[in-house]
Amino acid sequence: MNTAIKNQTLRTLSRLIDQSREQILVANAKDLAMYRDMDPALIDRLKVDDAKIDAMVAAVERVITLEDPQGKVLYHYQREDGLLVENRSVPFGTILIIYESRPDVTIEAAVTAFKAGNRILLKGGKESLNTNLHLVDLWQWALADSGVDTGFVEYLQMDREQTQALIRDNTHNIDLIIPRGGEKLIEFVQKNTSVPALISGRGNNFLYIDIDCDFDMASRIAVDGKQRLSVCNALDKVLLHKDLAELPEKLDKLIGDLAALGLTVYGDPAVCALSGRLLAMPGEDMWSEEFLAAKILLGRVASSDEAISMINQYSGGHSAVIVTENRKLAEEFQQQVDCAAVYHNASSRFTDGGEFGLGAEIAISTQKLHFRGPVGLGELVTNKWFIDGQGQIRE
Repeated sequence: MNTAIKNQTLRTLSRLIDQSREQILVANAKDLAMYRDMDPALIDRLKVDDAKIDAMVAAVERVITLEDPQGKVLYHYQREDGLLVENRSVPFGTILIIYESRPDVTIEAAVTAFKAGNRILLKGGKESLNTNLHLVDLWQWALADSGVDTGFVEYLQMDREQTQALIRDNTHNIDLIIPRGGEKLIEFVQKNTSVPALISGRGNNFLYIDIDCDFDMASRIAVDGKQRLSVCNALDKVLLHKDLAELPEKLDKLIGDLAALGLTVYGDPAVCALSGRLLAMPGEDMWSEEFLAAKILLGRVASSDEAISMINQYSGGHSAVIVTENRKLAEEFQQQVDCAAVYHNASSRFTDGGEFGLGAEIAISTQKLHFRGPVGLGELVTNKWFIDGQGQIRE
């Protein structure tokens, strides 16, 4: 496919999504009715409303405007004997995306892989089956309308055992697996497949409030980090410098702001000694936990070095934030914290392909190879060497 055909397909898909709002919402209502007793965080991921449909349409439209990474010349070398050597970007091939609850992945992840020239196999969770099947029907319609093989986007209706066999035996000639789900899914993929996997890891994101900070800003950033509970860029831990001026009063304000969101606010022993409004953390394991729930943990540290050490020990390597007016310290924090995205005076909730200008994302990788952070168009290609000659031989 050339770029024009890809973009034509995506324009049709965007139009179909916008025109099919009522049908999408009806399909999603069926899913919600069947799984109304799920955890609230999973319900939040499963639910589709007009705002989410708007986001799907916007993601498709944004990807249309982005440069096609397929076929880009990465290196060019003309030898003295006339041999032309080029390294170009090429699609991975077939990408399997395994995901839970989030029907918007059916659009936003798939459009990114499609624009990069890949074939996409989608394996969503049973709880979102009706919504996913309707969205894949729109994909099929858009592909056929542009004269593109409808096999470029395919939905796999498989049970757990069939999916595990697919991962183990690679029955569909998959070139890359992207598991977007819980730790059990990710662990199974890592241990049971020979196919390369791009891991979209857990969050457990930290905010460090430095001694030299705008505390009102810090509180706003902390509150914003919990506006949605079910997303991997949500905030779970807040570390406060022990020498922060008027710490008990500021801590009380922060607790009040967080409690106003309906959060259960926990504290480590040092912070609990300053306020009776906190629940004591049940154990040190809580530092490592990704909550995806209406709770948050506050702790006290003696220095930025201690904050960095704790983040590197306990976080999921996703996102971390420092609030400080000390630019030099912020730079040190951003360099030393081992996370995919490191923020100075801004919310962790921006770790998202759309917010970073990528249009959409297929995952947020917490790996270092081959890429980490929001994975967009440019990261869904690999490379190949193309060599053209006129009979040259190496003697």
